Amino acid sequence: MTEDILGQAKRIVDAYLECSMAGDADGARRHMAPGCVIVFTGGRIMQGPEDPAAFNARRYAWVRKRVLRMDAALDETAGAVHVWNTGHLYGEWPDGQAFDGNRYVDFFAVRNGLITRTEVWNDSAEILLDRAGLSEAPL
Repeated sequence: MTEDILGQAKRIVDAYLECSMAGDADGARRHMAPGCVIVFTGGRIMQGPEDPAAFNARRYAWVRKRVLRMDAALDETAGAVHVWNTGHLYGEWPDGQAFDGNRYVDFFAVRNGLITRTEVWNDSAEILLDRAGLSEAPL
């Protein structure tokens, strides 16, 4: 039973990510509960699935995810399945320079078949600081 719940949550997250990466905000929204909380890099609160895409359009010429792993665990106290998706971002910065190996972690809470919360972390800010000569130590 738990395996079915975990697998279902992972499939929901995978479908959401596919829509998100394809720029399909309406498709992504179908996997989100009303009032879903989106916390993006830097602790930015976003209102809907189109907001991260708009933010990324300013930060990157283009960006994609190379998923390395997706894990899920039942949080009985919260009544949700917590899903972590980890991997690397790759793409191009606005100046056309390619990048790869930019680590990311995405967290999702899935309840009743819908995503209720998602949080995003990645190394982009550190990489941009390093490129600007402002890094405290070499990457």
